[in-house]
Amino acid sequence: FLPHKSGGKKEIHFTDTSFGMSVFNLSNAIMGSGILGLAFAMSNTGVILFIILLVFIAILSAYSIHLLLKSAGVIGIRAYEQLGNRAFGTKGKILAAFVITVHNVGAMSSYLFIVKSELPLVIQAFLGKQENTGEWFLDGNYLVIIVSIVIILPLALMKQLGMFSLRHHIFFIYLFLMPPLPTIMSSFETVLTVISLPNANVSFVIVIVIQVTWDIQVVSPSLTAYTIPILAFAFVCHPEVLPIYTELRDATKKRMQKVANISILAMFTMYLLTALFGYLTFFGAVEPELLHTYSKVDALDVLILCVRLAVLVAVTLTVPVVLFPIRRAVLQTIWPDKPFHWAKHIGIAFGLIVIVNILVIFVPSIRDIFGLIGATSAPSLIFILPGIFYLRIVPSEQEPLLSRPKIQAACFAALGFIFMVMSLSFIIIDWVTGQSRSGGGH
Repeated sequence: FLPHKSGGKKEIHFTDTSFGMSVFNLSNAIMGSGILGLAFAMSNTGVILFIILLVFIAILSAYSIHLLLKSAGVIGIRAYEQLGNRAFGTKGKILAAFVITVHNVGAMSSYLFIVKSELPLVIQAFLGKQENTGEWFLDGNYLVIIVSIVIILPLALMKQLGMFSLRHHIFFIYLFLMPPLPTIMSSFETVLTVISLPNANVSFVIVIVIQVTWDIQVVSPSLTAYTIPILAFAFVCHPEVLPIYTELRDATKKRMQKVANISILAMFTMYLLTALFGYLTFFGAVEPELLHTYSKVDALDVLILCVRLAVLVAVTLTVPVVLFPIRRAVLQTIWPDKPFHWAKHIGIAFGLIVIVNILVIFVPSIRDIFGLIGATSAPSLIFILPGIFYLRIVPSEQEPLLSRPKIQAACFAALGFIFMVMSLSFIIIDWVTGQSRSGGGH
């Protein structure tokens, strides 16, 4: 990956990012709004199956990054779309750009859906209202449009994000740290209540055994329809892996794989804690968006208000950050090698914000966003594209088609396709039959 000159172009200079900062950047890329849907996923599957699936997806994500790094190492390319171009030409580049765009639009939609559901509750708390009385300023649809016009659109119209990106990382620390806090506190209070009973140890063990047994009994394919998509959505970071690799100090494949493994392990721990304590707090009453479940909890109003404010700031400022790479992908696909033009810059930003607002207003639940994006773009980015890129890019002289690494890559891509078909089938069945649930039904 040495910088080189090509066709008289300027030499490429890579930045020099430390190992620790690279871990932070990749962790930040992994974690997003999907963390708020994990407790709901656990309520669908139960504790044991959820942990098995979480471990499974985390390991597969690490292997997927291995395939990307190996493919990039063969040709010296550190951009996801360029891998597609090398593997399948212009069609491959367009496919990769399209999948990334769909995923990012889904991410933007999930962020604004959080604004739609949480901002009315924050305003309601500041006004001292016990319940939503129906005023327009407590209507999430109006608030999403206002936030999009007043905050997101002006930021999206900037030519460069500059230091705004740094502030995005700082605010995202709140999203990284705070969601588990209220769930841990509530669960801790529940545990204290249980262990204060006579024969506390026996009672506590009985409660856990009964809960785990009940989890196993109620699991069914229809209830797990959204689980794998939510988990896949939560672990997508693959378009950012190669740019972070580019900036890594003393970059080698082994060193970058270590960055990826540590980041995935950190997020695995955070995801497990958030899901476990959220589930143990509400069990079957947990909602697809975890914080919204706390709207009925009075004892934690102050803490929950702080968490809501932090998350609202984080997701609102993240939307323009996600919009920039979408616009860049659109420009490079439709108008490659064209100079900057304000009309295109503004028009794409405005169009994307309008599309995302329409999705947020008309989609009934954030569960559907997590499910649909997690069942389509997420398996493509994690499983299918890395697998087929590896098969096409790594030369047969280095690894024959029937060699073990290429067979594994082929099976990996096939597994992603199976996940996609299964998840979409269950989700469509859920939509057609009209089955809807807000929790685990326990």
